Parts: sequence; C-alpha cells; structure tokens
Amino acid sequence: MMVAIKGFVLPALAIAAASPALAHPPGGWGGGWGGPGWGEPMAAPSRAHGPDSREGRVSAKHFVADGTEAQLGHGAIAVLAEPGGSGDAREAATFEAAVVDQLAKAGYDTARPDLTGGQVTEVHVVRDMVAPAEEKHSPVSGAMEVGVSNRGSMVGMALAYDATKPRGALIETRLEARIRDRASGKLLWEGRAAIVTREGDAHWTDTAVAGRLAGALFERFPAAEALPAG
Repeated sequence: MMVAIKGFVLPALAIAAASPALAHPPGGWGGGWGGPGWGEPMAAPSRAHGPDSREGRVSAKHFVADGTEAQLGHGAIAVLAEPGGSGDAREAATFEAAVVDQLAKAGYDTARPDLTGGQVTEVHVVRDMVAPAEEKHSPVSGAMEVGVSNRGSMVGMALAYDATKPRGALIETRLEARIRDRASGKLLWEGRAAIVTREGDAHWTDTAVAGRLAGALFERFPAAEALPAG
C-alpha cells in the first residue's frame, strides 16, 4: 500500500504471495520489486489547487470625446450610482467612494458638487460568474494495482488524502464610469475596468476590488482613446 498526502506518494505496504517452491525467486519479478514495470509508484489521484491565471488580472479601457479633454480634471463634480448594477447599497457605496477618491486625485472638487451645473459621474458596477465553485469532494480517494505471474502475486494500493476545501466561484467585477456635462447631458469621458477574483478570497474584499478597479479606471486621466461615433 502507498499513501499520498497532497500529491506525494509514500510507500506503506507491499504484499507478495508465492508458492513455497517459488517464494523469493532469484531476481524477483522482472528483476525484483524495483525492476521494470514496478519501479515507479502508482499515481494517486490528486487535484490541482494552483491559482487560476485569470485571478487578479485587471483590464481597462478609457475613451474621451473630441474637444472635451480641456474640460476634464477640474471644477465641481458629483458621483451618482447608475441604476441596474449588481450588489446592494453598501457595495455600491464602496465603489462610489473609490471613484470619488480618484476624481479628487485628478483635480476635481468632490466636496462641493454643483447641483445645477458642473459635471456628474455615473457609476455602474456589474458582477458576472466566470467559472462555478468547485463541487465538494471526499478527502480520501485511491487506486489499486494487482499483478499475477507463475512466480506469485503482487497487490499495490495508493491512497490520496486531500484536505483542501473546494474553491469558490470565479467572479468578474466590472466598474464603469461616465462623465457628463450636467446641463447638456453631453458625454465627455467614459471608462471601463474589470477584474476576476475568487469568491470568498479574503484578499479580495469589496474595498480592495473597488480600489484596484477605480485606480485602473482613472490611470493617466484624462488621456484616453477617442469615443466612438454614435
């Protein structure tokens, strides 16, 4: 028997049954227990638990309307949550606060928004499942190998003990922001940033995700690609 803990296989027990006349034959099976065919331990079942390559990666795009770059980055601005986003009011407030912080760094006056003029930032947060959570699994699994010849018999067993917990779902969080002139409603600037994180990962709290996305959203603001026509 061989026992595997977290992917490592350790020899535990080997049993050989042979007839009295042929017990312990010279050279053994194919040159002995360590000979060809028996020299490598059986692979015990295991699961990969490394991070997904998508986890923690941020993508962002920014667009600016022609002739409006000079209007951006100064003056009073308000931040509003756009209806239809994912999450509750507390989560929405967390992302709005992260956006306000970035707008202030960009040069805007976020403390005294102009309720009749100035600019307004519409914030929209969407979450989508990229991959479902792993299913629950038995911590112990195994495999058996049996060999018989005219010199005797051999039984080998490998057990795998996997104490890891099933991983949560992969979730994509997308933060969108649009800056408009309040009086005319004209779109001046638009940005989108997204990140994929593991549900339940203590490293990626709402505050951490919001800060990371807002930082990527307003990186090099107001420099951006031209807004598409239409």
